[in-house]
Amino acid sequence: MRRTLAADPGIAAVMPGAPSADGSALTLIQAVPKDDPSAPALAGTVERLRAHLPDTALVGGAAVENLDLKSLLDQKTPLVLGTVLGLGFLLLLFALRAPLIAALGTLTSLLSTAAAFGVARLVFQDGHGSGLLGFTPQGFLDGWAPVFFFAMIFAIAMDYTVFLLASAKEHYERSGDPREAAVGALAHSGRVIFAAAGVMVAVFLTFALSGPLPPKEMGLVLGVAVLLDAFLVRLVLLPVLLRLTGHAAWACPRRLARILPDVRFAHD
Repeated sequence: MRRTLAADPGIAAVMPGAPSADGSALTLIQAVPKDDPSAPALAGTVERLRAHLPDTALVGGAAVENLDLKSLLDQKTPLVLGTVLGLGFLLLLFALRAPLIAALGTLTSLLSTAAAFGVARLVFQDGHGSGLLGFTPQGFLDGWAPVFFFAMIFAIAMDYTVFLLASAKEHYERSGDPREAAVGALAHSGRVIFAAAGVMVAVFLTFALSGPLPPKEMGLVLGVAVLLDAFLVRLVLLPVLLRLTGHAAWACPRRLARILPDVRFAHD
């Protein structure tokens, strides 16, 4: 088995075997890969070892566990993303009765999510700012992080989206003017979104100063995501899209309007 490990081009060194501490017949052989834990080539090394080693051999370790988890999550990620985006769109569609702005409100959430993932890679994978935050980069992001953070960021973003678009819908029902809807929504809900986001950013960034790596990662990613989503996407980009799309933002095809509930935000 040691010969097979040593002969693999992705293995730099193989340690002598050590008997199991519990007295079983298992033997631990440590192999040092040539590639960094975050390098794509490591997955190929693991696949070769599992193909060439006996069926009784178990290939494990922190990096391998992360690869296995990532492989499993990659299979389910499209389903999770599609479900979350679909439910978010349906929520806005039923509340606003406006397919275009419901789609725009849902899709713009992906911008802050992508930016937060970019920051996560720069800090926790590439190590930029690790000295300031007081941690040693592990060279890769945990396999669970993308799905978990996407669901969390999208849920938070939908709160701000509902606040803003519900207020815009109310002003549009009263005035019939898309410009008044965008301006009125910012005037009435902008301060609420700004204050709520400010509190959440402060709380999340406090986690980023903690000692353990997982809460530090969670705090920085969510803090950056909320900061970008509330202050740029919701308070700048989405109102601009409302102005650009005009009356089309609030239009609803007759066939669709027949099956949607009649939800009204304006009150006499």
